[in-house]
Formats: sequence, structure tokens, C-alpha cells
Amino acid sequence: MALPRKIKRLNVFLNADNWVGEAEDFTPAKLSRKFEAYRGGGMGGAVNIDMGLDDSALDVSFTFGGYGDQLLRCMGEPKADGTSLRFAGSTQRDDTGEVIAVEIVCRGRFKELDRGTLKAGDNTQAKVTMVNTYYKETVNGQVMHEIDLINMVEIGPDGVDLMAEHRKAIGL
Repeated sequence: MALPRKIKRLNVFLNADNWVGEAEDFTPAKLSRKFEAYRGGGMGGAVNIDMGLDDSALDVSFTFGGYGDQLLRCMGEPKADGTSLRFAGSTQRDDTGEVIAVEIVCRGRFKELDRGTLKAGDNTQAKVTMVNTYYKETVNGQVMHEIDLINMVEIGPDGVDLMAEHRKAIGL
């Protein structure tokens, strides 16, 4: 019998600024794929053809405590990959005590900055949705996924770049 690894500590770095003590939560990308059902003549059923990543596959969100005025600087970033974010977390199993590092690095820009209701005596938070062109998730030093939409790179957990042959085929 084993117990699951749970996130015990986390930190977020936004454009290299350390948000320890202010970062409350982080929602990683869903890494969803887009499929198109295809059913040709004589086929007894449809086959889902992999058309690549969904449009929102690399989106992340996070919440910072406080007013969040520094986050306003990131709104309106003109470059598609102009804002960088690094999530650093530690997981731990309570049956073995084993601690494993989880790191997520992404580049993109803010889609939404929701600072909620500002009211004296209530908790103040800033919730951000970030759309990304780059996403890399590393667990215990091993790259699990690295996706770079602009440079047409998609590396899976086995280290194989799924886009290498496509880049070669189109002369890149």
C-alpha cells in the first residue's frame, strides 16, 4: 500500500521576481489535444485524428495574495512569449517521507487579471489567467513535457521530439 505524493510547498517566480509568501495557488496546463473524427468509406466507425494541441492547452492560472498592483505591469505585453513564469513545488509521500521537486516553466502573456472586490477587512487576492506559447514540466529532474509552439517543438517524457520529422519535412 502506498500514499500519494502531495504538494507540500510551492513558490512562483514571475519575470524572475520571487513571490514566496504571496503565491497562494497555481493551476498547471491541462495539456489537452484537438481531435477530428474521421470515418472513411468502409470503416465501421470513426477514428479520432490527432490535430495537435487544443487552443488553450498551455494555459495556466495562479492566485497571489494582496492587491496585485505589480501584476498590472504584465497586462498588455506585446510579445506572445514576453512574460515568464516558473512554478517550483515540492511533493512528499507521507508513507516514505520522500520529497520530489516539481518545476513548471512557461512563457506567454496575461489574458485576465481579476483582482476581485476590494473591501476593508476582507481577503484581497489577484487571480491571473496566462496563455502560453512555451510550457515545460520537470519532475525530479526529468523533463516530462516540453512544448514550444513558436519553434515547433514537442518533447514527451521519453525525450523524443514529436515535431522533429514534421520540421524536417517542411524544411526547418
